Amino acid sequence: MSLSTYAQLAIVKGFILDKDNQPVSNVNVSCSNAKTNSKADGFYSIRIAANQKVILSFTHVSFKKTVVTVNLKTNEVYEFNVVISDRQEQMGEIIVTNNKRQVQGVVTIEPELIRKMAGANAGIENILKTLPGVNSNNELSTQYAVRGGNYDENLVYVNEIEVYRPFLIRSGQQEGLSFTNTDLVQNVEFSAGGFQAKFGDKLSSVLDITYRKPTKLAGTFEASFLGGSASLDAISKNKKWTAVTGVRYRNNSLLVNSQDTQTNYKPTFVDVQTNVNFNASDKWNFNFLGNISQNNYYYQPLSRQTKFGTIDKPMALTVNYEGQEKDKYATYFGAIKTTFKATENFTIKFISSLFHTTEQEHFDILAQYRLGEVDASVGGDTYGDVNFTRGLGSELHHARNDLDALISNTELKGFHDWKKNIVEWGAKYTRESIRDRVIEWEVIDSAGFAVNPSDKFLPVNNQPYVSYSGPLVPYSSIRAANFNTINRFSGYLQWSRKDKIGSADVWYNAGARIHNWSVTGTNANGNSQTVYSPRGQFAIKPDWEKDMVFRASGGVYYQPPFYRELRDASGQVQANVKAQKSVHMVLGNDYSFKMWDRPFKLVSEVYYKSLTNVNTYTVDNVRIRYAASNDAVAYAQGLDLRLNGEFVPGTESWVSFGYLKTEENSAGKGYIARPTDQRLKFALLFQDYMPNIPSVKLYLNLVYNTGLPGGSPAYADPYLYQNRLHDYRRVDIGFFKAFIDATKPRPKSGMFKAFKELALGFEIFNLFNNQNAITNTWVRDVYTKSEYGIPNYMTTRVFNIKLTAKL
Repeated sequence: MSLSTYAQLAIVKGFILDKDNQPVSNVNVSCSNAKTNSKADGFYSIRIAANQKVILSFTHVSFKKTVVTVNLKTNEVYEFNVVISDRQEQMGEIIVTNNKRQVQGVVTIEPELIRKMAGANAGIENILKTLPGVNSNNELSTQYAVRGGNYDENLVYVNEIEVYRPFLIRSGQQEGLSFTNTDLVQNVEFSAGGFQAKFGDKLSSVLDITYRKPTKLAGTFEASFLGGSASLDAISKNKKWTAVTGVRYRNNSLLVNSQDTQTNYKPTFVDVQTNVNFNASDKWNFNFLGNISQNNYYYQPLSRQTKFGTIDKPMALTVNYEGQEKDKYATYFGAIKTTFKATENFTIKFISSLFHTTEQEHFDILAQYRLGEVDASVGGDTYGDVNFTRGLGSELHHARNDLDALISNTELKGFHDWKKNIVEWGAKYTRESIRDRVIEWEVIDSAGFAVNPSDKFLPVNNQPYVSYSGPLVPYSSIRAANFNTINRFSGYLQWSRKDKIGSADVWYNAGARIHNWSVTGTNANGNSQTVYSPRGQFAIKPDWEKDMVFRASGGVYYQPPFYRELRDASGQVQANVKAQKSVHMVLGNDYSFKMWDRPFKLVSEVYYKSLTNVNTYTVDNVRIRYAASNDAVAYAQGLDLRLNGEFVPGTESWVSFGYLKTEENSAGKGYIARPTDQRLKFALLFQDYMPNIPSVKLYLNLVYNTGLPGGSPAYADPYLYQNRLHDYRRVDIGFFKAFIDATKPRPKSGMFKAFKELALGFEIFNLFNNQNAITNTWVRDVYTKSEYGIPNYMTTRVFNIKLTAKL
């Protein structure tokens, strides 16, 4: 009887505030079978009967009575924040029923957690990297890989509008800012695979973001050693117009200066973003989303010393640099969306967007290196010095790469809600106009002798033992000019339904996508290609004592090639590259339960992908170079687990674990690890506060990844270089003291009376000062002809101070 009664309960929790948004303590919260009181910070939590209407009463001697009626599912947790008044009469009855449809494998992330969590590159991507199946070994980058895919296989939507990122970025420290401004975010949902047909044609994941619509005038401000941001919420008097606008500035000098390479580094990353809404009537709504981003990257390396090897045979690489790099990325994005609600059950949307990017990558850098063995005799006068030189040489890198891309989209979408059935459809036209010039070469001089590329038409160079009389050519040289246009037509149709099988709740979703594209332009006139992508999902929630949902999804997913996937290693566009194909299957389970009398959820998923027409690639930092040949097959399989809940009362934290194995077979040569084969992953996202001083909070972000494949020299066969980097271990922690927030009375006068929140934070990035490598630099030993993979280490321990405020 006790177990049965326990299983039929739900929880209502939240904060009780007065008209000035100040917490109210000792409010009596009661229903027919339970009661509690609000705490000093206004927080309350009460258990109620599930699957029936329950009347909750909020009473206090100084305030009017407030009543709310709720109807919740078993073990459901509903957050209801109450504003009680001493002037108004009793509130009318409010009916709260949670009928949200079950969505396959979607993780919802609270915006406030995104803004507060510590991280070197704070934002949505910082949180995504703590989820199972999501991997990144580069804290300077906002790019991530999901379940064996690469950085180009992830969809990102803001207000249902697909967004893009620059093309030429090769290093995480060049990236600047993610498109998504977390100060403007209202809702974030993420799917790591098996997503619905209404989402676009990518192989790995969907990040679906919604910007908020302001309800009153408000603002935020943030400043730290890494930059700053500000946002403003505005609303017209008639409440038809609303706008939220944000400005951000970023400077990564603090992080980059902690690396092995000593540099003069002057980056400026700044963007302005706005989201404007106009409610013309109850049926018509108009929305504008705009973004302007200017990223200027100036980099002048001076010197570098990296120690590597083993304890008994330590090695060191010393490099002196001359030259500089000047990169510029300017992006302009604008989108208009109009929503027309023709009837209560039929809505139609029209979306038009334009993305323009101009990118410049110019550098001339001479690196003169010395590779040697380090004296490991402890106590000796020369301990730690290089006592035997194995290689001397220099490398000259030159690039004059320029790209101008204009991408336009026009889309029509429909939504029909008929009884228990929902039908969604869409049609989209995309035109991508690319103007790209590549001039890039590299000269290698080892011990005074020029190193030729591996080319069967050149004589073998066996210097210094045999004189060489062949032609002197750059070690690598890429010269190409591509002026191409890609026209795409795509569409989808999907059906969803919530129903019952006996006493069990079930959710169905089935749909399909179609995508047609063709490539024209300089030396590239491809055939018209078309692919079809059927997808389906099913979820069932049995009427058990234990709250469980079982999910299954799968389908055929295609990724028609984007411009970078068309360009091969020589810089030439291959117009007839096929779409990569993935047969994807996911099985999942959501188990909601209580531990320590608090709600928790365990989410587990197993998945398998079978990939054909694979376009193999190499990864150098965050730059991807494709073979553009479709000559490989691959697979990815794994297990993802995530336990989230209130490890500390009133806060959400989680623990993630992931296992992944992904391999590819290129041209029938056998299976080897793909560049994103991240076997094991463990992550912890944790929030805490001091019980006696709740205004002091802690945010902990811990990630452990086993080592990625270390790559291979550009000219070499990857099958001969199957080594791995060391494990990636990183802990970021932040301590915040809130001087003004919901737990403290707001000042009645003075300069701080307008503040709703004012907090000062102290952050430590890479708390334990771990040396994490992102890739290898390959250096040749002229005597043995051996290649040494010298790890390129990421940032060391860095301290940061952050000031945040809300108005």
